[in-house]
Amino acid sequence: MTVDVEDYFQVSAFEKSISPNDWTKLPLRVGDNTNRLIDLFAEHNVKATFFCLGWVAEKCPSVIKRLVSEGHELASHGYDHTRLGFLDKKGFAQDVSRSKKVLEDTGGVKVVGYRAPSFSINEHTQWVYELLSELGFTYSSSTYPIEHDLYGVPDWPRFIHTRPEGIIEIPIPTLRNNNTNKGIGGGGYFRLFPYWLSKRRIDGFLESENQPYNFYFHPWEIDSKQPRIKKLPIKSRFPHYVNLSKMEGKLRSLLTDFEWGTMTDVYGLKEQAQCRKEFVS
Repeated sequence: MTVDVEDYFQVSAFEKSISPNDWTKLPLRVGDNTNRLIDLFAEHNVKATFFCLGWVAEKCPSVIKRLVSEGHELASHGYDHTRLGFLDKKGFAQDVSRSKKVLEDTGGVKVVGYRAPSFSINEHTQWVYELLSELGFTYSSSTYPIEHDLYGVPDWPRFIHTRPEGIIEIPIPTLRNNNTNKGIGGGGYFRLFPYWLSKRRIDGFLESENQPYNFYFHPWEIDSKQPRIKKLPIKSRFPHYVNLSKMEGKLRSLLTDFEWGTMTDVYGLKEQAQCRKEFVS
């Protein structure tokens, strides 16, 4: 179970409509919404991985401390949700190292996991893996092997694998149908489709692939009262606002119907790291 901790005005679909310079002028809702999720996870005895923006950690340090104290995994989502295509190597190193420091200083734990904003690792940004290794990360969950207008590497591996740079990559889950990958990892797909269909697709993945499944969503997706951003193109407006009022109920069903844990626990990342360490030594 993973949560990409960013506020409603920081999503990539809004980047042409809202400038980062205006973020501090907008109502901050990510803290309250993330606390609601931590409460929800506690009700179901679920531990999750929170991929947090450094910007959010600076604004909501008590939330970061709380999720760590309650046994969740803290990981990085970069500093300010800049997609990798807009950063060079120096800019990326500055962004992620800044995020890592803020999260570690606030949470008091080592941060070894990373998720690129909008799954923006692709054939043009593979150089980030070397930098992630140099910065002390051990795993990434930054690729989605589907066709999409903002992201997607449909020809890349669908399951957990170790990159040549030493970073373990854990893609977002997909179903394979007619030589095409279909996204089943969460987000807008989960809000759009009826719950029974999402459950059937997840069951199908677990039964046919014999692989762990990981789910992602955002705190703003349980917030039907968030401010509506005006003058958005329809292709941005619809997927962002569709079925927000139904999301929490669907999450409750999801948390009940499946067993969940952190990325590190479910994928055995500590064990894999120990095996590599022993092999090298």
